[in-house]
Amino acid sequence: MVSSLISSVEKKYLKKKLPSFDIGETVDVHVKIVEGSKERVQIFNGTVISRKGTGINEVFTVRRIVNNEGVERIFPVHSPSIVDIKVKRSGIVRRSKLYFLRDRTGKAVRLREKWNTKQ
Repeated sequence: MVSSLISSVEKKYLKKKLPSFDIGETVDVHVKIVEGSKERVQIFNGTVISRKGTGINEVFTVRRIVNNEGVERIFPVHSPSIVDIKVKRSGIVRRSKLYFLRDRTGKAVRLREKWNTKQ
């Protein structure tokens, strides 16, 4: 009863067209940033290391290395501030959470690339 009531209210705020991406893929997340009266789009690119939640509460974590320092950012999938998500590379993974990448540096962070043989 309560969950159906909540889901009916949340349905209005869900995005109609969701981008298709999985864990281990390198993505560009286009985020809308408001600075005073100006609006701009900033691109955050990195590897998707986790995805959790359902419905309006679904979030994903993107990790990248900047100046030899790991930077992780958590984005809600249905956030109005996310303009677009573009997949750059697909990695072969055997886990649903890639938290082991936090301990790695340099070339050890790379994932094997998934090759698309269908054309």
